[in-house]
Amino acid sequence: MEVQVYTLNAFAKGQLGGNPAGVVLHAGVLSEEDMQKTAQIIGFSETAFIEKSEQADFKVRYFTPNAEVDLCGHATIAAFYLMGSQKRIGIGTYSLETKAGLLEVSFDENGDVFLAQALPQYFEEADKQKIADSLQIRPDELADGLPVQIVSTGLRDILVPVKNNRVLERIQPDFRKIERVSKSYNVIGYHVFTLDASQGAVARCRNFAPLYEIPEESATGTSTGALLCYLHKYGKLPSVHASSFIFEQGYSMNRPSELKARLRADEKQQIVKVQVGGTATRIKLQTINI
Repeated sequence: MEVQVYTLNAFAKGQLGGNPAGVVLHAGVLSEEDMQKTAQIIGFSETAFIEKSEQADFKVRYFTPNAEVDLCGHATIAAFYLMGSQKRIGIGTYSLETKAGLLEVSFDENGDVFLAQALPQYFEEADKQKIADSLQIRPDELADGLPVQIVSTGLRDILVPVKNNRVLERIQPDFRKIERVSKSYNVIGYHVFTLDASQGAVARCRNFAPLYEIPEESATGTSTGALLCYLHKYGKLPSVHASSFIFEQGYSMNRPSELKARLRADEKQQIVKVQVGGTATRIKLQTINI
């Protein structure tokens, strides 16, 4: 059976940056096994499969090389950027059925795609010693005044603040230990960050999810949404009135990525909307046999 798969780099900052994703536009004819095999062959961290939905404008399922996940930010950005570039959708807002719930995607005039994520849930703090040990850094290299905490805007991640970019760059993760810790806390992986970022950016990040065969990812939309909410909760955003915030990722992989995120809060500063977005580059089409 032949399957047509588009590949493109979401959140790219330049032609070589971003996070590659696969996109299958007409996936309704594929079984779950077909989707899993397609994702394995493509080999990217996630591939998105677009189907018709009885509840929303589109239904999307997401597969890593070894498992289905409820949601993937960068694959969603890739899918809707692709559909926008092909005039399959126009400027506007669309409803999206996922295993993380019904979500909202916007395609803006400037070509940005923004995915509205689930409202944040804040869970327990993780053991700092175990986290530092699995990253092969000292506990005192974690940032002061911020917790190592599980947060979700659709997927559970451990958010790990480190003191500066020097610490972030020299992390050499012990993936077996990260797998064990991730299993014990029932999370996708770690989103490690520092507020020591480039001018104009809020944070620079690295993401490790070896439990899902993603040793390191160059741009992670769902984790960025969780981090935006975490920084809002702990008063670390430069201005709550900014229209959007920039997050950097992928620099340690020579795949520089730029993720845009925005939130809306009520008069009590409770978050009522979270969005993560960006663009994509290097659209290619390939046909594979499964």
